[in-house]
Amino acid sequence: MFGNRRRALLVSAALVGGAMLMTACQDTDAATDNGAAQSSSSATPGASSGSSAATSGQGTDKGSDQRSDTAGKGTKDGAGSGVDTGNGKREQVGQVCGANDISWSTRSETQAGGYILITAKAKSGITCVLPAALPTVAFGSDGTEAGPAEQSVGEQITLSGNTTAYAGVNPKTTNTDGGKELDSIIVAIGDEDSNPVSLPVDTITVDSPIVTNWHTSPADAVPFD
Repeated sequence: MFGNRRRALLVSAALVGGAMLMTACQDTDAATDNGAAQSSSSATPGASSGSSAATSGQGTDKGSDQRSDTAGKGTKDGAGSGVDTGNGKREQVGQVCGANDISWSTRSETQAGGYILITAKAKSGITCVLPAALPTVAFGSDGTEAGPAEQSVGEQITLSGNTTAYAGVNPKTTNTDGGKELDSIIVAIGDEDSNPVSLPVDTITVDSPIVTNWHTSPADAVPFD
């Protein structure tokens, strides 16, 4: 009887031990599954973040390319030279004439008490601009310069081909007998012209000389005092 009771206790203990072992295994498996699920869950936002970062990178690259293209086009389209004429177009600025760009001639006229008509034409193959400024005309070794015969400067003139410009010089505007006797005049295109020319004239008396602006008609180049 005692032996039966012992066997019954052993069997009971074995059953209880097996049940406890099974419960421990189930708890361990559940914990493992939960850990894996949590790891998977925490990994997913990282992947999403990486995807967002990639998308953001693509957006940055596209935006950079677009800005670069726009800047290039703007620079290219905005480039240009010359003078804005006010109608959205630009015209090339002409070269300012120098005295050595021009074929010169002079002749004596009797109108207005007598004066010298200076004629200027561009040399072959040259196109240049006479500025809207008084010609520089000087006399003698002391460089006496002619003053203005007109109250305002005229318009600039582009010399090319057969286009001719005229200026009139009155070498003597005083009523006295004084003055310098000369047979040449020195002409330049403004005070900065580094190549003035000496033009022959008939013998003239120089005293308080005056000169007109450049004109395209000789009739407009009469130096009335």
